Amino acid sequence: MRIYAQTTARRNRQVCGDVIAVMLIAAAVVFALAVHDMIMMLAEPGRKVESSGDSLASELDNAGDAASHVPLVGDLLKKPLHSAADAGTGFADAGQSLQHAVSQVATLTTTALIVIPVACVLLLWLPPRLRWIRRSITVRRLLDAPGGDDLLALRALTGPLSDLATLPAPSGGLADAWRRGDQHVVADLAQVSLRRAGLRR
Repeated sequence: MRIYAQTTARRNRQVCGDVIAVMLIAAAVVFALAVHDMIMMLAEPGRKVESSGDSLASELDNAGDAASHVPLVGDLLKKPLHSAADAGTGFADAGQSLQHAVSQVATLTTTALIVIPVACVLLLWLPPRLRWIRRSITVRRLLDAPGGDDLLALRALTGPLSDLATLPAPSGGLADAWRRGDQHVVADLAQVSLRRAGLRR
C-alpha cells in the first residue's frame, strides 16, 4: 500500500496537506491547554478561601480547647469557639466546591476545544487521503492484471479531455487507435491514467 504519490506535484500537495493537518491539530491542543490553564486561575480564590477556612477552623478549635481550661467559664467559652470553627470549616468546604466547579468547567471547555477542531480537520483531510490510497491500490491492481494497460487506457479515454491534450493524435483519433489495439497509443493512455492517479510504472 502506497501512502504518498509517486509524481512530484501530487506528492508535494499530499505532504503539505498532511503537515497542515498535523499543525492545526497541534495548535488546537496547545490553545485548549492554554485556555485550561487560564480557567484554572479562577480556582485560586477558592484555594485561598479553603486555606483560610482551614486555618481559621484550626485556630478556633485550638482556642476552644485552651478556653475549656479556664475555671468556671471554660465550657461557656468553648462552645462558641467550636461553633465558629465549624463556620470556618464551612468556608473551607465552599472554597473546595469552587475549585471543583472551576476544574469541571476547565475540563469540559478543554475537551470541546480539542475534540471539535480535531474532528473538523479529520473530516476535511482524512477522507480524501483514504480515497487516494484506495484509488492508487485499484490502479496498481489494474496495471498488474492481464490487459491492465487496456483498462487504464479506457479509464484515460473516459476521463477529462484536458489530460489527453498532450498526447499526439493518431489518424482516426485516440479512441479509434485504442480500439485497433495500437500498443503505442494504449501505453500512452495508460500512462495518462497513472499520472492522473499520481503513480508511475
